[in-house]
Amino acid sequence: MKHITIDRDKTRILIFPLLDDGSRYVAEQIATTIRSRQANGNYCVLGLATGATPKKIYAHLIAMHRNEGLSFRNVVTFNLDEYFPMRPEHQQSYARFMRDNLFNHIDIDFKNVHMPNGTIDAIHVHDFCQRYEQQIVSWGGIDLQILGIGRTGHIGFNEPGSPSDSETRLVSLDPITRKDAVPGFGCLEAVPTHALTMGIKTIMQAKRIILMAWGVQKAPIVKRTLDCEITEMVPASFLRQHDACSIVLDRLAAMQVLRTANGPQLNPRMK
Repeated sequence: MKHITIDRDKTRILIFPLLDDGSRYVAEQIATTIRSRQANGNYCVLGLATGATPKKIYAHLIAMHRNEGLSFRNVVTFNLDEYFPMRPEHQQSYARFMRDNLFNHIDIDFKNVHMPNGTIDAIHVHDFCQRYEQQIVSWGGIDLQILGIGRTGHIGFNEPGSPSDSETRLVSLDPITRKDAVPGFGCLEAVPTHALTMGIKTIMQAKRIILMAWGVQKAPIVKRTLDCEITEMVPASFLRQHDACSIVLDRLAAMQVLRTANGPQLNPRMK
């Protein structure tokens, strides 16, 4: 599918006409990674995201499973985050989101599915987070990490102020993030104030990263992520230091990037 590619320092930016085009590309990248690891007799470790951004990607993966025989038997998953506290059966639980939008429709072994636990007692959160980190390491690290981006520049629930050496932990949610979640919860008071999330360091240790953004509402933070100094006040900006990070956008999310695409640091080309 045709897209514009822009190389900026270490980061490759891919701009597709429509959300579905970009989602299909990311799904194909995931499928290729799974098949490559299968061919060598290895497990494929995926870091997965939730929310509206990856929904189409998961739909494409389900279609590949049903129509092309893509198997997930060798796949191990670690999800980025979960609201806290949160019951897994709750309508807005990320555990439920993953079951409804992917896991219940593929042949993954559920013992290989790892999710932050929104039901643990607060006194056990630190130990749980340390075990989550150890589990990722025990599987050899994440082969491909999928990310969305929030309007605050958060990746996972690493809000502004998250340090580059942060690991899985309990965090407070930014007021903007909570406001953006209101449609799903019905009112601001129902939106949790905290979440469990992989840290910036955890994310950056993935062998490969794909960050996605769709829609005009994401255009300002995408532009800021690419243009600001690398700073904890825009957590997504840390991704520019990764050796294998791609940013996949639709035309609307890329609007402000394209305005400067002929600048000296950018090299746009059509594929």
